[in-house]
Amino acid sequence: MTERVLPLVVRIERAAPPERTDALEAAATAVLRLLDQDEWAEPIAEWEDHRIRKVVRRARGSEWRRVLTLPGITVTHRTAEVRVHPPVPLDDWPKDLSRLQVSGTDLADSAPAPEPDLGGVVLWVNPNLDMTAGKAMAQAGHGAQLAWWASGETARATWRDRGLAVSVRTAGPARWAELVGGGLPVVRDAGFTEIEPGSATVIADAPWLPRGVLEV
Repeated sequence: MTERVLPLVVRIERAAPPERTDALEAAATAVLRLLDQDEWAEPIAEWEDHRIRKVVRRARGSEWRRVLTLPGITVTHRTAEVRVHPPVPLDDWPKDLSRLQVSGTDLADSAPAPEPDLGGVVLWVNPNLDMTAGKAMAQAGHGAQLAWWASGETARATWRDRGLAVSVRTAGPARWAELVGGGLPVVRDAGFTEIEPGSATVIADAPWLPRGVLEV
């Protein structure tokens, strides 16, 4: 089977970059919407049969307009726009995606994010790691995917009714220490970029998620 990677593109216009938290939540939601459809079942199955790699690139202006002509799903979430595309072969990206830059995704929040909805899915980011927004978006996508895999059909139906809403927040040190080892789905990075291999980057939490061992 072909090894594939999931492309995510975030719109970053010079004059109006998105808020960091909005971009992370948009990326996570985009992954969920991709998983919750059947149109690209075959490439998704091939992708999931290997590492569920995700790569985030940025686009603006005409680059973004070209991205919109390719197969995919666009998520608009407050200040952020993110487009997810069906998984592509690792070494054979469409030209209009391959030419986009990975660097330059250093986003910030202009104000502290509000408290998350603890009745839904919360993706807690490791406070001890320094990640660009692009890297953190990929990790949030991984966390959302683990939460999706760990959810039963009843929970997924409830989640759909909530618009597949997901909150992404950086955990405080005390909360992170409480979450680690709690049996919730945890993302451990492969170490291709920015951080050490095996680092726990994101832990997914929701009232319905089982406390077992689920890592990627």
